[in-house]
Amino acid sequence: MTTMTSERIEVRRAIAADPAKIFGVLCDPQGHVAIDSSGMLMSAEGDVVTAVGDTFVVHMDRDALHDLDLGLYDVTVTIETFVPDREISWKILGRIRPQIGHVYGYRLDAIDEGTMVTSFYDWSAIDPVWREAGIFPVISETALRATLGILARTVAPGLPRPEVAG
Repeated sequence: MTTMTSERIEVRRAIAADPAKIFGVLCDPQGHVAIDSSGMLMSAEGDVVTAVGDTFVVHMDRDALHDLDLGLYDVTVTIETFVPDREISWKILGRIRPQIGHVYGYRLDAIDEGTMVTSFYDWSAIDPVWREAGIFPVISETALRATLGILARTVAPGLPRPEVAG
């Protein structure tokens, strides 16, 4: 299921893992790099986040999107929402001024099969300079959905796979 407004995208996927296991990946800077489908996140530095206001650094390369030539650069992820095993969101702070102000995050709801994971990307509160630039959304619905697929195989790698004829 996908929800999209003019300033927010949400995609959902049932994942066969408990919320705590998924939340653990989402709190780990290395987890962000491991599940990224955009190809922009190269590596990360910092401790596992445990509260609103915690930060870590992500080393980026926007060449994967092939839209802006920013070279290699760093951003700071700052946690905005932190509800253990239920919700996490963050803003990206980088070298660009004014700061953009977009938010990424996940909501986790326990279901019989594991967890319903909702990934969201919200640019409703971005700085007017960036709104006028007309570059949003930077990340597509397809990229959010692909990241959920990578998250699923990361937290539930032993799931049975269909037979391949061959």
